[in-house]
Amino acid sequence: MNALKSSRQEAIARVIRSGGIGSQEELAERLGGLGFTATQATISRDLEQLGAIKVRHSGQSRYALPETPPPPRSLAGEPRLKAVLRDWVREITPAANLVVIKTPPGSAHIVGVTLDHSDLEDVLGTICGDDTVFVATPSAAGAQALSKKLAALGGL
Repeated sequence: MNALKSSRQEAIARVIRSGGIGSQEELAERLGGLGFTATQATISRDLEQLGAIKVRHSGQSRYALPETPPPPRSLAGEPRLKAVLRDWVREITPAANLVVIKTPPGSAHIVGVTLDHSDLEDVLGTICGDDTVFVATPSAAGAQALSKKLAALGGL
């Protein structure tokens, strides 16, 4: 990573951790005040690389950063996966070769990232919205098996 990009991402992290950033436009303005010029596309890539997510707190959407780097690939029985499923998943439904997971608003990314970093063999990848995660599996049978496994792990 070049020095400018590294400096910009460090500035983004500081701004987000200081709180109150709800949009990329707001972030661009704050960065401008710190002497950084960045396009929306650059800011979007930086946020992705930093692992920034939108969280809802007291009815407001704000960017947040994980307190620690993303967890390493883990076994399905790891306590982190169980805790995330228990705390953030409201419903799990198989649909063809997908598993559809419903979460509270603003929480889908937490579940998706945790699943992406797990060693669950039926998880090919995830797509996260605001309150829904689509988990791709190799087959309809894989979706059924994964749904049951996730429900058991999360105590659903």
